[in-house]
Amino acid sequence: MRSIRAAAVGAVTLSLALAATACGGGSSSGGGSNDSPKTLTYWASNQGASVAVDKQVLQPELDKFEKQTGIKVKLEVVPWSDLLNRILTATTSGQGPDVLNIGNTWSASLQATGGLLSWDEKNFAKIGGKERFSDTALGSTGAQGKDPAAVPLYSMAYALYYNKKIFADAGISKPPATWDELVADGKKIRAKGKSVLGAEGANLSENIHHVFVFAKQHGADFFTADGKPDFTNPKVVEAVKSYVDLMAKDKVIPAGDAEYAQNQSVSDFAKGKQAMLLWQSAASNLKSQGMSADAYGVAPVPVISGTPGAGTQVNSAVMGINIAVFKNTHNLDGATKFVKFMTSDAEQKILNTAYSSIPPVKAAQGDAAFNAPDTAVLKDTLAKSAAALPQVAAESQFETAVGTAVKELFADAAAGRAVTADSVKAKLEKAQQQMPAA
Repeated sequence: MRSIRAAAVGAVTLSLALAATACGGGSSSGGGSNDSPKTLTYWASNQGASVAVDKQVLQPELDKFEKQTGIKVKLEVVPWSDLLNRILTATTSGQGPDVLNIGNTWSASLQATGGLLSWDEKNFAKIGGKERFSDTALGSTGAQGKDPAAVPLYSMAYALYYNKKIFADAGISKPPATWDELVADGKKIRAKGKSVLGAEGANLSENIHHVFVFAKQHGADFFTADGKPDFTNPKVVEAVKSYVDLMAKDKVIPAGDAEYAQNQSVSDFAKGKQAMLLWQSAASNLKSQGMSADAYGVAPVPVISGTPGAGTQVNSAVMGINIAVFKNTHNLDGATKFVKFMTSDAEQKILNTAYSSIPPVKAAQGDAAFNAPDTAVLKDTLAKSAAALPQVAAESQFETAVGTAVKELFADAAAGRAVTADSVKAKLEKAQQQMPAA
């Protein structure tokens, strides 16, 4: 999902169990109805540089849908800081939109509320079939063994963005492929008076995405195979410490970034203040901030050794946006038509081009618009070296608890307090205690 989502998401851990028992329905059977066949309400996540930009992108497409179907779509672009709270409130009250965007990492958590339409074989057939979508994107649509709770809309992956001029001035000829190379390059960059690597230390989601990848690279998982939290596993502790050590020990992440939570690291990179940035599908964001595409290069996120690929050479979480339908919609047929429209080959090209993301629809991925060097890196990452975040019901609580632990560790590092294996373990133990009982 888009990383603009900030630390405010930490308030979202309102009881999912309540939501699961309180979902209403548009009919007496608890399912949707077609009582309002001429209108739809759509909550779109904030994908562009601003809500206004999203409206400029989406409204012409919604007008096109209305012309084709006679169904008017009322659009509301919801900021990431509000979105999950809004969705949980809607599932609890039974009063929500007909169609909505969800961050793909939330799929299993929202599935557990019972508030979303399940996309079984019959429903997928209505939008052209499940086989139209990439397996990678489908892997982040809900709990394993259950019908998806949502349909992939935009696919994203992390990459390493690097400033070509800063690299040249520091005598660096190519982007780092490993973390050791990045640290070594950092010494050359600091010698030229520039900051090395941007981060968002107070952004819970960013923290989770990165420590998840570090854990994968260390051969670890935050959950056991049966879905139980395993945050104090020695390899998990080692992985989290390795990420925070980029500030605490290696000095490649500036101490000031411990307080960043809302795209500040992207702005620093766009202004030439930092040499590198780890971000997901950043091209449109950087362009909106005035940075020319010629000024930066794009490379895979570094790994411990070698190059990204199979096994522990994971270098990104599978990021993206899914589109979902509330079970209690009063325009079930229209909502299904809208999902079909938004995931059509033509719309996938338009929308993913606008947001510099990758179409999860396989036919659209082949369009020339997605063959540029930067998008080629993202496509290759999604195909070969990205892993889905845990598709467990407690995923949103995991993001909050562990994301906060990492935020606190960055604060320690910025203040000059020692970050040790014991202090990391203590923070993760506290986070694990905050998880709901199985």
